[in-house]
Amino acid sequence: MAPKSKFTKTQIIDAAFEIARTDGIDAITIRKVAEKLGSSIAPIYVNFKDVDELVQEVIARTLAISRQLFAEQNTGHPFYDIGIASLRFAKEYSVLFRDLVMKKNDHLKVRHPETDLLVDMMKQDPELEGLPEEELKTILLKMQIFQTGLSVMAANGLLPDDFGEEALVGLLNGAAEDMMAAARLRHAENHQNNSDQTGGSA
Repeated sequence: MAPKSKFTKTQIIDAAFEIARTDGIDAITIRKVAEKLGSSIAPIYVNFKDVDELVQEVIARTLAISRQLFAEQNTGHPFYDIGIASLRFAKEYSVLFRDLVMKKNDHLKVRHPETDLLVDMMKQDPELEGLPEEELKTILLKMQIFQTGLSVMAANGLLPDDFGEEALVGLLNGAAEDMMAAARLRHAENHQNNSDQTGGSA
């Protein structure tokens, strides 16, 4: 009969997550987690077959936190919400952000599994009304690139000392407005060109 664990699976994941949060994902070992719990390694092996399985649980916890930060924004502008959520994650979980975003790794096999959902949300935005789906995906990608760069700077302390959250929000707002305006202009020009061509061939 397997030994009974005095620690729950959640408690073990909590301990591993705290190690990852302060020292990085690669710092997670069965021994370090046991030390964090003040335990032998036996209870951990009762719940996890190896350290890789435990690391995957930490990754799942991290992604859940990221999704929660995104859900808390809910402004109706999904790509803007992504930016704010990413910035908050980068500042509050800077070590994890650097591990997952700035280092080449296999922890995140799919970067943006919610892309289709986000595009569907963008279709409900009056400011993006009438834009084709491919254009919406392009706007989303551009915003993700912009907010990732901004988040990298925030996570590494590369922004000016007096550059607070209000200034970051202003940057994201400005970038979002510029991207939407450019997309609407392109769409209008394409529509006009198509109309001219149709009229010219009549």
